[in-house]
Amino acid sequence: MKLYRFLTGPDDASFCHKVTAALNKGWQLEGSPTYAFNAATGQMQCGQAVTKKVKGKEYHPDIKLSEQ
Repeated sequence: MKLYRFLTGPDDASFCHKVTAALNKGWQLEGSPTYAFNAATGQMQCGQAVTKKVKGKEYHPDIKLSEQ
């Protein structure tokens, strides 16, 4: 099965660490990152889609993507 996640966070080192952790767990970058201003918080926000192929498992809505 192919899994999809969209990682988001503030424009700081914590977002970079989140993406780096996913890459080190076998996730791959999918498309370009996004960057937008959050008027409610006054911060810039980052986003990055990641995908991962997992063999021998089938998708179900209860799967915890961050643990794959």
